[in-house]
Amino acid sequence: MNSKQMCQSCGMPLSNDPNGGGTNSFGGKSEKYCSYCFQKGEFTYKGTVTEFQEFCRIKMKENGHSAFKSWLFSRGMKRLERWK
Repeated sequence: MNSKQMCQSCGMPLSNDPNGGGTNSFGGKSEKYCSYCFQKGEFTYKGTVTEFQEFCRIKMKENGHSAFKSWLFSRGMKRLERWK
């Protein structure tokens, strides 16, 4: 998957975003970030990448994903644009 097709904060494929992407401060759609991570021009999670990885692992497990899949999904976040 091309990095332009995934949220540059959490790594979720943008095609999986039910809102079609986050929103910029002027109301337009963000082409880089999903609606879970970015709303009205601001990131919804303010912590560090390590804290965000743990937050995402917990949320994924709450939504029925295995601990392994949650770990696998979150381990590459440090390479995404937001966290560089």
